[in-house]
Amino acid sequence: MRAPGLFADSWQCGVHGTVHPLQPVVPPSVEALVVVTNRARVPVWMPWPLPVGWLFTGVACAGDDRSGGRATAVACSGPGPLGGPGELLLIAEELGVGLGARFAGLPGPDPGPGMRVDKPPHVKVLAAGRPTPLWHVEGTPDDRAVFAGEACGLWLWAVVWPEQTGLLMYDEMVLTDLRDAGAEVDLVPCGALSPRLLSP
Repeated sequence: MRAPGLFADSWQCGVHGTVHPLQPVVPPSVEALVVVTNRARVPVWMPWPLPVGWLFTGVACAGDDRSGGRATAVACSGPGPLGGPGELLLIAEELGVGLGARFAGLPGPDPGPGMRVDKPPHVKVLAAGRPTPLWHVEGTPDDRAVFAGEACGLWLWAVVWPEQTGLLMYDEMVLTDLRDAGAEVDLVPCGALSPRLLSP
């Protein structure tokens, strides 16, 4: 990695080119959410309303002060459909950023051949009022379920722990871009910081 300097105004990787750095993760709060939504250039997806018993448990973004947030990850935690705790990360990102693949446990910046779009989608969510198909991504670690698709011309990832909590995605999940939520952001219930944001 090369820091910005005379010949480039962004972080550079010799293999992948421009890299959008992951910003420090802060404990979940409405204030932290507002900071991320104000600087994000991509959606900040959250299930809204949250599933019963679920809480907002953190937010992260990749990008710098000059270019703004080019990828966002929102964590939510609550009771899994089959019992026990569950965690969900929703990631929105521009092509090539790689934040979703990082949390999915995949090499490279995108789902690659593990996303079989030649088959029908496995789940559909409503993202910003539009039906959005997501495909189950194969080749990920066994401890999680990963779904990916496109919403608003950008990658949309849903990474769920443990794998059986992925059943949550088969419900009629409604995703809201918190940049458009206005005063409703103040109503988001907050929990403890998800360790998934700190060590994908």
